[in-house]
Amino acid sequence: FSFRLFPLRERGMNCRAKPLTCQEIQAFRNSKEVMDRFIRAYKLMLGFYGINLVNEETGELERAENWCERFENLNRFSHNNLRITRILKCLGEMGYEDYQVHLVKFFLTETLVEETLPNVKRSALDYFLFTVRSKEKRRELVHYAWQHFKPQSSFVWGPHDKLQKYR
Repeated sequence: FSFRLFPLRERGMNCRAKPLTCQEIQAFRNSKEVMDRFIRAYKLMLGFYGINLVNEETGELERAENWCERFENLNRFSHNNLRITRILKCLGEMGYEDYQVHLVKFFLTETLVEETLPNVKRSALDYFLFTVRSKEKRRELVHYAWQHFKPQSSFVWGPHDKLQKYR
């Protein structure tokens, strides 16, 4: 399901899903109809995860009304983490780097600050974080994760000396 909605240039778990070419990505990005469908698919998946897209311009997110029940599903079934990683990578391919940042920060906040998604924490740190294309935004997110990680001394996703000096 998600391989059809969120195609990538790399092979995924489904051997029937062909990787995208750079030309196909460019054709998608140049088609208003395709990009509108892409955003609809993104909203659909966010809804499944208990998340609402608040602002289509910025990619800002918030918990949906049914977040509690949907987060239970996220915590129970780790295969969702692979789908989320795929969605994040596809957002980058389709030119929605700001959406990537908001989705990763959402998961970092829910896992590290709110502690509502303990079984997603490892994927958020090991995979979601490193899908963000912008080096600067990725650094900001690593710093944010470091600030909220407990215990901070066990944080392994960036050098502590650089994180302490950041900004």
